[in-house]
Amino acid sequence: MKKYILFACLAFTLTSCKKAEESVADVTVAEVELPATESDKAVSSANASDSSNTSEQKIVKNGKLRFETNDFEKTADKIYTAVKKYKAQIQTDNEGKDYNSITRNIVVRVSNENFENILRDITTGVAYFDQKEISSEDVTEQFIDLEARLKAKKELESRYLELLKKANKISEILEIEKELVLIREEIESKQGQLNYLQNRVSMSTLEITFYKQTTETGVTVSYGSKMWNSIKGGVSWIPGFFLGLLYIWPLLLIATLVFYYLRKRKKNLKN
Repeated sequence: MKKYILFACLAFTLTSCKKAEESVADVTVAEVELPATESDKAVSSANASDSSNTSEQKIVKNGKLRFETNDFEKTADKIYTAVKKYKAQIQTDNEGKDYNSITRNIVVRVSNENFENILRDITTGVAYFDQKEISSEDVTEQFIDLEARLKAKKELESRYLELLKKANKISEILEIEKELVLIREEIESKQGQLNYLQNRVSMSTLEITFYKQTTETGVTVSYGSKMWNSIKGGVSWIPGFFLGLLYIWPLLLIATLVFYYLRKRKKNLKN
């Protein structure tokens, strides 16, 4: 009887221990899974925050104008006045002359919010445009992509820096530093692309070309000047010609003596 009682106590003890282990295992799993769930929520909220920060559209604006003007200087003054008014920048200013016209090309960089304003001021009073092209390009997707790639490269750089702190072997240190060099080159490249795109987004480009027809008199005077320059060039060439003859005087002397000798011999043969 005592044996049966002892066996029952032992079975009860083993069963209790098994249930206790199962409850401990359940608690351990719950404790592990809970932080992971909270981490996922944090990542999701961070992604939502990034999306909200980059949801603003990134627009690149460009414009090209070409037109004729009757008052060349007045048109240029009007452009420079508009540039000063809207705090724009003159990128290039070139002037050229053809046979029947003079042309000036001015490239202006202006902030996006003032693009329409400066365009209106410059084109006021222009009756006809040979060319008028206004374009806008949405580069939001490119901007977000570059930011994401740059962020990923910087995170990768941080991980390699942590590995570098823990590395003990020289071979490991050299290998990690080699990878860091490549990663930093990519970071600089992506940062440069991002800066260039940001500059295009923040400042619009407006190219203005205007021209004025010239009279026929100007063409005639132009040809007359060319003829006079040719005559002067011919006169200035004469002294150089005589100087060249002085350099070859021995050859001229020999040629003269041979000519007279042959002429005298020919006369003797006739006689």
